[in-house]
Amino acid sequence: MAQVSIEESFVIGVDIGGTKVAAGLVDSSAQIRCQTRSPMVPDGDAATGLAAVISAVNSLSARSKNGGDHLIQGIGICSPGPLDPETGIVINPPNLPCWRNFPLATEIEQIYGVPVKVDNDANGAALAEAQWGAGRGYRNVFYVAIGTGIGTGIVLGGKIYHGRTGAAAEGGHISIDYRGPQCRCGKRGCIEALASGPAIARRAQVKLAAKPGAGSTLLDLAHGNIEAVSCEIVEKANAAGDPIAKETVQETVEFLSLWLGNIVDLLEPDVMIIGGGVVPMLSPFFAEIRNRLSACCVNSRCSEIPLLRAHHGVDSGILGGASIVAVENKIGAGKI
Repeated sequence: MAQVSIEESFVIGVDIGGTKVAAGLVDSSAQIRCQTRSPMVPDGDAATGLAAVISAVNSLSARSKNGGDHLIQGIGICSPGPLDPETGIVINPPNLPCWRNFPLATEIEQIYGVPVKVDNDANGAALAEAQWGAGRGYRNVFYVAIGTGIGTGIVLGGKIYHGRTGAAAEGGHISIDYRGPQCRCGKRGCIEALASGPAIARRAQVKLAAKPGAGSTLLDLAHGNIEAVSCEIVEKANAAGDPIAKETVQETVEFLSLWLGNIVDLLEPDVMIIGGGVVPMLSPFFAEIRNRLSACCVNSRCSEIPLLRAHHGVDSGILGGASIVAVENKIGAGKI
């Protein structure tokens, strides 16, 4: 572990999920100097959930002290929503039932005496990419993370766009087919219900069931069990030339092209950035998606908008948390 100098100052980025709390000590060059990971207890009481966060922060805080001087200038937390980024209150996240209208920012501020900001993971990741990643140098950034779900963040003029109540940028729940499959949110045809990792797997499973004898590579990788087909298996089978996997991936490209065309017509961002667990499968098709945009939106200059792969991977939550407090309070890495 790197030795921390007394001259250095840091922010702590915290990434809270349904099963874990990851936290990192982020320096003024936006580098994670050390990090920790501990279990989250989502079904306990509020105090138990808070204790998991405190444990992670304490572990990093202890490593940042030198000669008794505390060098932490702020703590930024990416938490599942819904939440209120203005007050730092976590409202009622489905995968963190321990917190209902919980004043997370206030609780952490009272313990550590430094500025604390709370936002959702997609907003944090969008800001981290805008400040320190693939979106650096662009004024207006649209970010999407495609994984278990589809989360989006909008950064306009260097600041996260939250909307009137903090609930803006739910781009994963823009519908592109009102007769399409029902999304977990209750709507039909959301892009999340069509192009997230689980949605990609489900579509491949349906195709396999409808065409007995086809998709041999998919079935081989799933050991003959259609229900075991995952997005990762679709990716591998597509690379091996499996026809059903190729058809499934091509549909995903079409869905995303149509959806991003809507995003361009609505926002016309300077850059669009794609991250998340599905990006390794999709990145070879970025050029095709951009080429399709002209048929999916009315903006005649849509082809000028870069479509880039996110710079930050598994650490996007930690860096997202760090960015929201650093940029908001103009401290540490926020001065970059």
